[in-house]
Amino acid sequence: MKATSMQWLLALVLALCAHSTLAADTASRELPPGLQIPAAARPGPDFDVDKATDAYLNLLSPEQRARSDAYFEGGYWLQLWGLAYGLVVAAVLLWGGISQRLRDLARRLSKRPWLYTWAYAVLFLIAYFLLSLPWAVYADFVREHQYGLATQDFGGWFGDALKSLVVSAIIVPLVLVAVYAAVRRAGARWWIWASGIAFVFILFAMMFAPVYVEPLFNTYKPLRAGPVREAVLSLARANGIPTNHVVEFDASRQTTRISANVAGFAGTTRVALNDNLLDKTSLPEIKAVLGHEMGHYVLNHGLRGAIYFTLVLVFGFWFTHRLLDAALRRWGRRLGLADRADPAALPLAFAILSIFFFLATPLLNSITRQMEAEADAFGLNAAREPNGFAMVAMRLSTYRKIHPGPLEEMIFYDHPSGYTRVHAAMTWLKENPDNPTANAPLPPPGS
Repeated sequence: MKATSMQWLLALVLALCAHSTLAADTASRELPPGLQIPAAARPGPDFDVDKATDAYLNLLSPEQRARSDAYFEGGYWLQLWGLAYGLVVAAVLLWGGISQRLRDLARRLSKRPWLYTWAYAVLFLIAYFLLSLPWAVYADFVREHQYGLATQDFGGWFGDALKSLVVSAIIVPLVLVAVYAAVRRAGARWWIWASGIAFVFILFAMMFAPVYVEPLFNTYKPLRAGPVREAVLSLARANGIPTNHVVEFDASRQTTRISANVAGFAGTTRVALNDNLLDKTSLPEIKAVLGHEMGHYVLNHGLRGAIYFTLVLVFGFWFTHRLLDAALRRWGRRLGLADRADPAALPLAFAILSIFFFLATPLLNSITRQMEAEADAFGLNAAREPNGFAMVAMRLSTYRKIHPGPLEEMIFYDHPSGYTRVHAAMTWLKENPDNPTANAPLPPPGS
């Protein structure tokens, strides 16, 4: 109890200290609203893709670029320290005897394996949440405010964190009950069955999260009437996407980022735009973003991504199986752990799986980045807004390092870099110089 109190005290101190850094100047970080087309990005006989790309990259001031690089490169270390913190939490749960006591408590509640596994999983999630809270406060609250990317006060942020905990406490124990049933019945082949269970869970999450989970964190309402709505509906109809649920949501209560998504399937498909996108960008930019998101839907990236992730997870569960059994043979008796079916060994399994995913980061990023590149190409051809696409890439580059090296991009980027995206947009424009937006006169500044 004393350790938990110290964790809460540290979290509170970090949250209070954050208020000294909440004054990050968001306006100086962001690019101004509206579409900007550099002179070098105008079609003409002397149009040069590289010069047009450089002209867009120069929209960022040296200060904005330095700040973006610092945030994104800091994220590389954040992944490493996040892994280290998670391993420390797992060690505290195991070597501190917390996990074993939670298991014993769960078994006193019921002798049925499925029921005490469920009870242990709920208790484990609560304990893990409390022990991980200081890191979450820094990584997700303090740091985001330092870089002007978050808008919530601590109370709002913590309320959303508690909602996430409740959702996890409802869903994750059911998944773990199924996985541990596979461990008991399939023996050494449990990892094969666990992969199948994970795949089914991912599919259900894709179907139900837009309808039942995401509205817990934001207010969704029909997309406001006007040119944007008509453009979005037209783009959706042209690409065979259901238009029954075209909505906007109030992401500005949490973040300054722009985003949109086309999510769900089997009757739950929803086209959603956040209010930052609507309020901070131009119609060509919005069309470019929606063209990209609709590309994910049309190209079945949701299902393909679930399959790819599950295939990686097969190796992750096998990796966990081999190392977990070896670790239990060495330390199991000393820690009071029976075998792989003992739920008290979950922190150990979780730590091993975390190490696997850390090592697999370049592979997972490459899989996602390839699908993002496909959606980029689809969006350019669907929306036909290369300058809108380039401008959005520049907005995202205010917090994503814009021009990494090839190896850096391969390892750390789950989306194409800003440079790659702007260059692709300018290449498309060179092949389609009659683009109406690129040839239209620009409105006066500030209009």
